[in-house]
Amino acid sequence: MRNYFLLSITALLLSTAAATAQPPKDMDKLANMEHQAKELIAQMTTSEKIAQLMNETPRIVRLGIEAYDWWNEALHGVARSGRATVFPQPIGLGATFDTALARQIGDAIATEGRAKYAVARRNENHARYTGLTFWSPNINIFRDPRWGRGMETFGEDPLLTGCMGTAFVRGIQGDDPVYLKAAACAKHFAVHSGPEATRHTANVNPSKHDLWETYLPAFRMVVQQGGVEAVMGAYNRVYDESCSGSKFLLTDVLRKQWGFKGHIVSDCGAVTDIHEGHKIARTAAEACAIAIKAGLNVECGNTFENMQEALDQHLLSESDLDRALLPLMMTRLKLGILQKDDECPYNHIGEDRIGCDEHIALARRAATESMVLLKNGGEQPLLPLPKDLHTLFVTGAGAADAFWLMGNYFGISDRYCTYLQGIVSKVSNGTAVNYRPGVLESSATRNTINWAVDEAVGAEVTIIVMGNNGNLEGEEGEAIDSERGDRDNISIPESQMQFLRDIRARKPSGVVVVLTGGSPVDVREVCQLADAVVMAWYPGQEGGYALGDLLFGDANFSGRLPVTFPADGNLLPPFDDYSMKGRTYKYMDSNIYFPFGYGLSYGRAQYSHLSITKNGRQGISVSFTLSNPSATDICETAQVYVSAPSQGEKTSVVPLAQLCDFRRIDVKAGESRELTFQIPVERLMTVGDDGQSRLIRGEYTITVGGAAPSARTHQLGVSMVEQVVKL
Repeated sequence: MRNYFLLSITALLLSTAAATAQPPKDMDKLANMEHQAKELIAQMTTSEKIAQLMNETPRIVRLGIEAYDWWNEALHGVARSGRATVFPQPIGLGATFDTALARQIGDAIATEGRAKYAVARRNENHARYTGLTFWSPNINIFRDPRWGRGMETFGEDPLLTGCMGTAFVRGIQGDDPVYLKAAACAKHFAVHSGPEATRHTANVNPSKHDLWETYLPAFRMVVQQGGVEAVMGAYNRVYDESCSGSKFLLTDVLRKQWGFKGHIVSDCGAVTDIHEGHKIARTAAEACAIAIKAGLNVECGNTFENMQEALDQHLLSESDLDRALLPLMMTRLKLGILQKDDECPYNHIGEDRIGCDEHIALARRAATESMVLLKNGGEQPLLPLPKDLHTLFVTGAGAADAFWLMGNYFGISDRYCTYLQGIVSKVSNGTAVNYRPGVLESSATRNTINWAVDEAVGAEVTIIVMGNNGNLEGEEGEAIDSERGDRDNISIPESQMQFLRDIRARKPSGVVVVLTGGSPVDVREVCQLADAVVMAWYPGQEGGYALGDLLFGDANFSGRLPVTFPADGNLLPPFDDYSMKGRTYKYMDSNIYFPFGYGLSYGRAQYSHLSITKNGRQGISVSFTLSNPSATDICETAQVYVSAPSQGEKTSVVPLAQLCDFRRIDVKAGESRELTFQIPVERLMTVGDDGQSRLIRGEYTITVGGAAPSARTHQLGVSMVEQVVKL
């Protein structure tokens, strides 16, 4: 008897297709759209077709087609397009572990995008960033904390990333069976996570195991379960092919294996990289042909201006252009924007929805759920703070600067609450509150006299806002004080650390550190020096109010780390090594300071009475008791991990543990809840060396608790229960 069975890709595709099947009337509507698209393409000249394959498309008056730019951003709110609600950066949204919230945020973004689009068109504004094709979400895996764009992701775990990404996509695109509220785009496909400095030339050759276990699952989920309308090819090469011109990725995997029907866009300038960076093609015309033949539909850039030369050299045919154009026309028809379409249900969203009270409240809720309490005193907790403190001092480079709330790819709100404002909004009017920045962002304070230290020492409580911001980490060309956006280490800037040391040397208690940033940092010394430590990420426009609610007990911490915080950045694998060995909670057996999934609250979760029921080939049922023996209501993120047998046929690499389900659960003070999670069999499978998923026969360890299992997790006192089951 074989000791494993293969997951049937065919069965998976059939079940997905059945789940997303359209009623006949809707199928007729889509068929009519396809007929309309083909008719329009047939009426275009060759030069018009070429122009429609680039992101900045011109008007075709005789066909009634308006000018349109495919390049629009909505990573955590409608971005680069004026006033919009600014939600938490995706890494913070990942920390919520809240898929329902992600969907609501996606829906709010699409609502504001629709309203802004309508106003722009009334003003005859067809400029970039005014459209409805949003190049979000970024569902790359945050495999290395030095990557400057890790802040754009939902974290290091494929399941969490896939679930959050799928929910976000569904929110963006809406529920109509034919029309799209807006079009989401999953990026950057694939195996893309830095370094930024070499992204235009790098060739990545992941093992089949790492490719199919780590780098592709989230993309498959947003395609097959989320129905994402667009996918963006990455800059780098994979297996010698440019990701934006890869037949393997774009045609064999995305379209043939996964059944993707939408359009594929290149990252900006990635087609140029095919000949200038990667040296795959000798000329721009050859690069055009490679991209189109591989399955690309639209280029962000201008290399396609050489398309006529590719046609003249018989590298491409007119039918190749027609095939590439069809999904683009379909997307615009489903958006109801290719030509006037009175049937589109999203035509009448008013501009009063932009930055409305409902979206402001959602942004505040998201910011509150995202922040992670990493430390709270020793034997005696410092937080929550009393509101009637006599003296409070707020300091730090980021305390009063709205830029420290934003991250990257942000919109502009007419309402921001800085950390300082949020804190001041909570304390008694009888509290003496003072503020000074106290320290420069990333360089030594030159004045040898720094009264901020004296004020910090004299206050009952001092809150220091420190860490990173968009000047120190981000995309190539955006961060202005780092390695093209990346960081060469995970240390907090020395100037800020010295400021903290100077305060702590004279102040024995009452020090709260609020860390900002979009990536893991070395927090060992911070946790030694501070009495309480909060990871606030880039929480968006309502971040200050959220922090105030949490620090003063009007809300409870519920955020959990979507990434592992290493103890020592010097022990990380080389940044440009895409092997997963020694990376993320799945393959780190040491060098963990705070584990994936970790976070404190003002209460205490207790797990007990774990039982496992096998459901044949359907998977397993995991039942357990979740108790809250404390006097404070909590919202706990219960996490289920599986550890497979160490060896199996065709399998030499097995994760230490793998997240297979999670859920946010409210537990009142003194309450115990009996819970059951249904774990489908595919989440118990192990990816073999050949990239195939199998259920290995043998003993599995199922762990349920408040963080990824590890020696450090036990050391931190995180409650968890585990049981061995034979499958």
